[in-house]
Amino acid sequence: MSFTLHRTDPSGARLGTLHLPHGDVPTPIFMPVGTQGTVKTLHSEDLEALGARIILGNTYHLCLRPGDEAIRDLGGLHRLSAWERPILTDSGGFQVFSLARLRKITEEGVRFCNHIDGAYMMLSPERSMEIQANLGSDIAMLFDECPPYPCERRYAEQSLARTLRWAERCKRWVAEHRPMTGGAPQQHFGIVQGSAFAELRRRSAEALAEMDFDGYAIGGVSVGEPEPVMLEAIENSTPYLPAHKARYAMGLGTPVQMLEMIERGVDMFDCVMPTRLARHGVALTPDGPMHIRNERWKNDTRPLDAEGHPHVTRYSRAAIRHFFRAGEMLAMHLLSFQNLHFYLRLMAQARDAIAAGEFAAFKRSFISRYQANDIP
Repeated sequence: MSFTLHRTDPSGARLGTLHLPHGDVPTPIFMPVGTQGTVKTLHSEDLEALGARIILGNTYHLCLRPGDEAIRDLGGLHRLSAWERPILTDSGGFQVFSLARLRKITEEGVRFCNHIDGAYMMLSPERSMEIQANLGSDIAMLFDECPPYPCERRYAEQSLARTLRWAERCKRWVAEHRPMTGGAPQQHFGIVQGSAFAELRRRSAEALAEMDFDGYAIGGVSVGEPEPVMLEAIENSTPYLPAHKARYAMGLGTPVQMLEMIERGVDMFDCVMPTRLARHGVALTPDGPMHIRNERWKNDTRPLDAEGHPHVTRYSRAAIRHFFRAGEMLAMHLLSFQNLHFYLRLMAQARDAIAAGEFAAFKRSFISRYQANDIP
């Protein structure tokens, strides 16, 4: 079994454990994003101190540099990242989506110009799986097409049909090559697509469930659609996925969005938001986001977050504001540490609430405080 479901809260929230080659991961879980093999501004020991259990690497970026074969020859992505806990790699499909003006989608795969030197390259289902096998991640995502929002139903149907054919090709490649990592088989997650069309989401989820992958992701969300449409995409996908397999909402989200999706049966999340906000001077706290550059913190001797990690609480708000305005790199490090600690702490609190059968009450309490925007 790649996933054990321990409890389902009356709200629909799930408590589980992912069993991966490099260790077990409790769920719900947030995965810090290490696009280039490192989570920006943080050491792997920082991630351990934060309690991170799994991180994410980027197939597209890593195959460009230093190259997937180079990473394989160096001992794999775990060795490159100095990280011995689990790693999930995306398939490269979303990066191809973001290069819409420079790509051509065919049945074979996607031909596009890369963003580094403009050279043409082809990413196919087989090549995506080969790259991820070379990286040696614990979880490899299937190659898919991420349709834009909005899109016409006809396009969404054609895109979904192609994505399902690509999923079959990914499955055949895995069966032929049997990639391993950490002394165990690499796991593979299918990706539900279908844009904003409920019937297509159901069709996608049911077809992928029949293919019997190790877990399932919901893709094509957070691509410009309004939040209610995003939540509907989740609601139109999770009921048709196997309850005994992990469910992953890709590229999400805000703290409130994650709690909403946990209540809808989602187990895993990733997002660049915590570290991206940190680089722009925004600290996340239980009382809402704090813009540390603001004048109001100039003489404030309190920590960013009294409930935060000692690594950050030893510094005052005034000190961190000074570091940020002075261009000191320590400021981005401290804010990244704070924001990821905030996300990971939220997931731990959610797990505790599910275990107690009180997730709905916890969600209401957290959102009420977080959205009050009344930072003391």
